[in-house]
Amino acid sequence: MRYKVLVVENNASSMRILKRVVGKAQLQVVSASSLYEAKHIFANSSPETFLCSIINYSLPDARQGEAIDFAIDSFIPVIVITSSMDDQIREHVLSKSVIDYIPKENAQVFEYLSVLLSRLKRNKNIGVLVLDSSRTSRNNMIELLRRHNFITYEATRSDEAMDLLEMHPDIKLVITDEVIADMSGVELVAKLRKSYEKDELSIVGLSSSRSSALLARFIKSGANDYLNKPFCHEEFFCRILQNVEHVEHIDAIRRAANLDYLTGLPNRRHFFSQVESRIKRGVKNKVLALIDLDHFKSVNDNYGHDCGDLVLKKVSKVLSSHFKRFHISRFGGEEFCVFLPDMDLDSAVELLDRFRQDLSEQEIKCGDQIITCSTSIGVTQQFNRTIESMLSVADEHLYVAKASGRNRVISD
Repeated sequence: MRYKVLVVENNASSMRILKRVVGKAQLQVVSASSLYEAKHIFANSSPETFLCSIINYSLPDARQGEAIDFAIDSFIPVIVITSSMDDQIREHVLSKSVIDYIPKENAQVFEYLSVLLSRLKRNKNIGVLVLDSSRTSRNNMIELLRRHNFITYEATRSDEAMDLLEMHPDIKLVITDEVIADMSGVELVAKLRKSYEKDELSIVGLSSSRSSALLARFIKSGANDYLNKPFCHEEFFCRILQNVEHVEHIDAIRRAANLDYLTGLPNRRHFFSQVESRIKRGVKNKVLALIDLDHFKSVNDNYGHDCGDLVLKKVSKVLSSHFKRFHISRFGGEEFCVFLPDMDLDSAVELLDRFRQDLSEQEIKCGDQIITCSTSIGVTQQFNRTIESMLSVADEHLYVAKASGRNRVISD
């Protein structure tokens, strides 16, 4: 779904800039120059299609921010822009349930707006857990977070928090007050850090106390950040976004290190790490399959490397659809590997043969060409202390599959 952004601006020059900013964020612009036009647009649209609105505080038919109230009442999140730097106007705007207030003072402001729009899209997939004994305080933070499209969860006890984190892997940030029902916020932070590293879960501590000692205790116990209550609307969002982005940046680095750049499958190094970790946790049976595409060199030679890349991507999609419950890897070139824990050899061979047949029936279009491919597979359940021992046996079976005519599965 491509979200829309309702831009209400009467200045032609500003409108051109805003359209470029919205387009840069890969969003669709719906423009109006007055409150009257905005109402007409909205009457023929569904609010769910709008990511947000960008509204000039002063319009020809809405001099005192009336267009802001219209958008809020229509359940469209609002970013307010204005050429005025008046503190009274700023306070008036921030008293409303807006996402942000942006003065049109320099080009950097529009760069900030572009980042904010991209952030609003990503936030729709990010969970934030709020812990506070005060319902009023929890509701206030949740309302602020929802303005920025975060998925929100709430709890009053540590056991509720742990259960929510287990059930909802989309939670990337925990905000905890010092006062919760069954332990202190500092104790909760220490408890969370036993299960979640700073790189995978950010934690922000909260307190109405101005004690520098409490701030230090939060940080030393593993919190990423700390906020004093009551906090400023803008400071709250700056801290929240900074901590969410920390987790995202680490996750992006980790994905780049762990995934094959072409297919998106785990690379060989990450595959070994995943499989060894899985074996340490205990498995009933271990089956490993080594998969090699037949005559792949001829695909590159006859159709070019671009078509060869398309074939590898298609093979990866078919692999993922058949083995999404298991560990898959692109080992390099046209070679792939699948580890199937807790599955007996006969069932694994049956599953692998269905994949082999499905792949052989795929037609891969590259330009005007239609390419088909087959695969040879070696499978083993022989395990001698290391995953490398299984790879060696599977490679021997793969050699037999190739020598026997290809497009077949050979197992123990």
